[in-house]
Amino acid sequence: MASERFLTLADVAEILNISSSQTYALVRSGELLGIQIGGRNQWRVERSKLEEYIEHAYQRTAAGLAELPRELTADR
Repeated sequence: MASERFLTLADVAEILNISSSQTYALVRSGELLGIQIGGRNQWRVERSKLEEYIEHAYQRTAAGLAELPRELTADR
């Protein structure tokens, strides 16, 4: 799996430690870019797109933490 360009939704779910239905929702919403292969609802996510999604998640988290009052962020 480490060298494959495309990942199944099950692979992505395992990497992100989320359910398959959560992964499917991310792809269907466009939040995580994926491609549909064939007509049988077979989705694939390019490894580089998953890495971009993770990087953006870190950025969103940092931005959200920056908006919290200082006394809440000191508890980290």
